[in-house]
Amino acid sequence: MIKSKLWYLQKIRLFNEMSREEMEDLARTARMESVKKKNTIFLPGDPSLQVYLLKEGRVKISRVSEEGREVTLALLEPGEIFGELEALDDSPRGALAEALDDTQLCVIQREFFVALIRRKPELSFRLTKLIGFRMRRIESRVEDLVFRDVPARLAHLLIQLSKDHGKGMPEGISLQIKLTHQEMANLIGAIRETVSAILGEWKKEGLIAVEGRRIILYRLDLLQKRAGSPVSASKPSFPIL
Repeated sequence: MIKSKLWYLQKIRLFNEMSREEMEDLARTARMESVKKKNTIFLPGDPSLQVYLLKEGRVKISRVSEEGREVTLALLEPGEIFGELEALDDSPRGALAEALDDTQLCVIQREFFVALIRRKPELSFRLTKLIGFRMRRIESRVEDLVFRDVPARLAHLLIQLSKDHGKGMPEGISLQIKLTHQEMANLIGAIRETVSAILGEWKKEGLIAVEGRRIILYRLDLLQKRAGSPVSASKPSFPIL
């Protein structure tokens, strides 16, 4: 089991500069945890006692309003770390983490992770860069919500997914990540019916193809035009959500 954890931990870029001895110590301390599809990993208000590394499956990080409306902040793929910011702050969880598939996690206790960060300044630097990257992604998402209409937000999402999860094919770009219409709606602050209608129109126009939950982008150039540029901040097209 320790060898299996060690092999996996060595694949995490965040730990690239750690020595073999430090990696073995981390592998002994960390534990593996299985979470079934649709089960929660943590809820808002939970104590931040662990940091998580995603080994298998997908995890959704989201916030839910008092009215029950959900906005997805991130969809995490294998190899990603999450729950680290609140653990470092020693603050309660501010978001919901849910397994979208049967998921395997590598769990590190907060005390060990904090001690590791203190001993390894380069690890702290890498983590700061990662957190900064995520914050820029969230800021871009907020900009979309405020300054783009729903079709433009959806087009922008598909373009971003093509960069992060796209595979070039003779006929276009196949998105290797599978998302339901509801998951896409949660990512862009829309309702499922609207997303389904827009995708249906784009399919008729030949911009995309939909095969189950897999999307192929035929006309990335036209989607980029649909995404457009955010309108002037002085004239938002709809109120902040």
